[in-house]
Amino acid sequence: MAKARTQFVCQNCGTVHSRWVGKCEGCGEWNTVVEEDPMGGIGAGPGRVPKKGRPVALTTLSGETEEAPRIHTGIAELDRATGGGFVRGSAVLIGGDPGIGKSTLLMQSAAALSRMGHRVIYVSGEEAVAQVRLRAQRLGAAETDVLLAAETNVEDILATVGEGRRPDLVIIDSIQTLWSDTAEAAPGTVTQVRTGVQAMIRFAKQTGAAMVLVGHVTKEGQIAGPRVVEHMVDAVLYFEGDRGHHYRILRTVKNRFGPTDEIGVFEMSDIGLREVSNPSELFLGERNAKAPGAAVFAGMEGTRPVLVEVQALVAPTSLGTARRAVVGWDSPRLSMILAVLEAHCGVRLGSHDVYLNVAGGYRISEPAADLAVASALVSSLAGLALPADCVYFGEVSLSGAVRPVAHTAQRLKEAEKLGFSQAVLPAGAADLPKGGGGRWTEIEGLPDLVARIAGSRGALGKSDEDV
Repeated sequence: MAKARTQFVCQNCGTVHSRWVGKCEGCGEWNTVVEEDPMGGIGAGPGRVPKKGRPVALTTLSGETEEAPRIHTGIAELDRATGGGFVRGSAVLIGGDPGIGKSTLLMQSAAALSRMGHRVIYVSGEEAVAQVRLRAQRLGAAETDVLLAAETNVEDILATVGEGRRPDLVIIDSIQTLWSDTAEAAPGTVTQVRTGVQAMIRFAKQTGAAMVLVGHVTKEGQIAGPRVVEHMVDAVLYFEGDRGHHYRILRTVKNRFGPTDEIGVFEMSDIGLREVSNPSELFLGERNAKAPGAAVFAGMEGTRPVLVEVQALVAPTSLGTARRAVVGWDSPRLSMILAVLEAHCGVRLGSHDVYLNVAGGYRISEPAADLAVASALVSSLAGLALPADCVYFGEVSLSGAVRPVAHTAQRLKEAEKLGFSQAVLPAGAADLPKGGGGRWTEIEGLPDLVARIAGSRGALGKSDEDV
């Protein structure tokens, strides 16, 4: 009789070890390696003789193409994030912090599709039927024909959703609760999660039903479980937001059927999530235009321009080492901007604490915010408020030059629509609208920006000694 084989799998990253170790060699986490039976799950099983393969038909790159058939949910922000709706036969993975609103969003989308006549099945593995019904009543979805089940066994779920007419949408909440009889491992382990997800994806591809999977996230903000799960599905969406703020952002990080840089913006209320068609008004709603250290950044999220306020506070430090605190932006990039200001503009910030915040809890990821951040820092140091009707965008290089960014015309159009009549932007933008007159100022380097702010009062105000 052959000796039973065992393997040790990291529950954080999925790395397989030949023996137990305290620290995973793949991700460096401690006490995450668990013994699992390799006889079940993907890529395992008894030694079978592989069957002979059959040749498949080859084709060329040229030929007719068809647009993927989609199911429009009727929720414009969700359709925008998914690229136009759920694609039939696709698998979508949605992750987010606990209590951020994932189940609320999916319940509202399920109710909207049910009202259009689609067959929707909602499978909950974390809550009982009564709990899901209470949420449906609060969201006004109890009168819809959404079919509900509370089950965690993969085989039972597939048998249930496979009965009767093919479902248009199947929601599994969540993948960490799934377990299969074919995998000899505890629920929530790498083997069980991988096996359950593969079974759900196989059902979606065979039947043409859209499959939505909910995933937990780790303390670093990544979807818990092996990274292979994100590679298996067709789209990965992250539901982001701060509990201290009432808005939520649905961000696309992977989409085989659409763009990967779109966002959907929602506002959380006591009756569920409400769509926000103009996020700029939301992020600028409580703006104090007369306060120093505040600059409005004209950014882009996919095809949507978004205006958001960047706030900076520069104050003399009482410590030996100055503090640098950042919320909503990249901390190393702030260090780079501070170094450029000191090296090329003569702005001395080494003896000052620097605090940077993006208003509303929004997070900026594009380098076009460099110019707005630099403007806010110089404004706070000088104690001078920037013009209330001016927006800033541009990328700053290590040499102090300001480089052009894409979508200049769209940024300016959104700013004009919200009442901003001025703009400070890089010189030489390719898509700059003609006939702008004096509505915007083109600058070539960061010293020009500092001189422009300082020129509003002849010098950097009460901080002359720091320049």
